[in-house]
Amino acid sequence: MSRVIAIDGPSGAGKSSVSRRVGRELGFLHVDSGALYRIMTWQCLERGIDTSSPAAVAAFAPSVAVECRVEDGAIAYYVNGEPPGERIRMPEINANASQVATVPEVRARITAILRGLVAHGDLVVEGRDITTAVFPDSPARFYLTASAEARARRRQKEEIEKGIANQSAEAVKASLLARDKIDSTRKCAPLRKADGALEIDSSDMTLEQVVEAVLEALPADWRNDLA
Repeated sequence: MSRVIAIDGPSGAGKSSVSRRVGRELGFLHVDSGALYRIMTWQCLERGIDTSSPAAVAAFAPSVAVECRVEDGAIAYYVNGEPPGERIRMPEINANASQVATVPEVRARITAILRGLVAHGDLVVEGRDITTAVFPDSPARFYLTASAEARARRRQKEEIEKGIANQSAEAVKASLLARDKIDSTRKCAPLRKADGALEIDSSDMTLEQVVEAVLEALPADWRNDLA
């Protein structure tokens, strides 16, 4: 049976960087669950679907076909035969993704996709409801967090490096806090620390320190796979 490392936390907490590094260390496939919600949001906007209308989003969601492929140690997503690339990382996607993610039909569809990925092998899955709703029975569950200031700095740095930055640090922080509120208060699978999950505050930690903390907390037989 495939093993799953589940990592939740708010935007900018370091989930992606940590998950990718842990995956490389163990030979687990990295899975970015948030990209699926971004893809759904992107397709809604492309087709003129009102993302503020749960009924409209729910009706549209089944028509979005996502193909999952294993590429370079991760699960890559394709829509209509093409990878979405940075199109799902633009500010307009950030501004609408949380609304789309509150729609129960969207969450149910994406949860089913994520659970089906175990057919590809061992996984390290990052997101906001992975430890609570998608893989609640995993023995390796983590909640990464960091201060709003640290998260805003990381997100702005990431956007600058990708050439898509168009917001001040304060604007980035405000956006993150707004998304935190939506994610943590939605009725369907809200963002929260799962009972039994290990919380790691990465505000003053290096990437290497966070990765080491995750690896050290894994079940003993999983750690035996480390080179």
